[in-house]
Amino acid sequence: MEGKNCRKTSDRHSHEAFLRCAAVLLPYLNPTEIASISSTCKPLYAISKLVTSRRTSDASRGFENLPIPFLNPIADDSQPYSYFLYSPTQTLRIEPDFRQPWGSDYDTREGRPDPFLFRVEGASGCECARCGGDCCPCLVSGELECGPSCNCDSGCGNRVTQGGLTINLKIVKDERKGWGLYAAEFIPNGKFVCEYAGELLSTKEARQRQQAYDELSSTPALLVVKEHLPSGNTCMRINIDATRIGNVARFINHSCDGGNLDTVIMRSSGALLPRICFFAFRDIQENEELTFSYGDIRLKPNGQPCFCGSSSCAGILPSEHT
Repeated sequence: MEGKNCRKTSDRHSHEAFLRCAAVLLPYLNPTEIASISSTCKPLYAISKLVTSRRTSDASRGFENLPIPFLNPIADDSQPYSYFLYSPTQTLRIEPDFRQPWGSDYDTREGRPDPFLFRVEGASGCECARCGGDCCPCLVSGELECGPSCNCDSGCGNRVTQGGLTINLKIVKDERKGWGLYAAEFIPNGKFVCEYAGELLSTKEARQRQQAYDELSSTPALLVVKEHLPSGNTCMRINIDATRIGNVARFINHSCDGGNLDTVIMRSSGALLPRICFFAFRDIQENEELTFSYGDIRLKPNGQPCFCGSSSCAGILPSEHT
């Protein structure tokens, strides 16, 4: 009798250890892997269901100040969320086999990553403790925001884009456009919405990836922003690929009328590279989709269809040489 009790106790402990390991490992799996393993036994199915529920409730994995839920109102669509890796700021190239947990008890991170990938050595910034007013030297000198060389902290009023989301957003699926980013509350004109985060690429790699995406007929989230001189020549180019890793901005769809978001090249004192940020171009109502213009050039007459629904819709999404 004593031996049977020992075996029962041992089996119970083994079962509990198995469930603890599964709860840690399953958040590292992609949807296909989770679907496969959840069919093996009831305990794994229950854990998989919990992971899926947590993923659906917050696309940001706790990296942002506010959760960003997925909503899929399409009755015959079984996709509850879109799978990708999350980075709230620009990041360097990631390896294809890189894994990031999503859907565990430990999604919430302490603090945010440094928004500045590269810094200008020896650069000087403002001496203000907490400024952001018209007297801030960064503003006077033409810098748009205080940066890593400034003495002010994250509470400075001239660092509005560096602390992450401060408004409620949601990701909603449309039958024709797929996933899109929507306002979950009223957003006033001029309000910072989010930055465009993802892998920062060289122009050579950006062109290679675009070619690969075209061959696969996939829908990438590769953003190329060019700044031009008065002569028309390009003086700066930024390539950010949010296809594999990025933030909520990867879900912002195109609108042929320019959309309701303004794209701003945000520079900061002491930062080598600028960041791409979105601000409300006008008052945006709750439940309104957030959009911006991907560009005006359409090199492919049979390119991907545009479903923006604006009165000026060209019927085809913009395309140009990457």
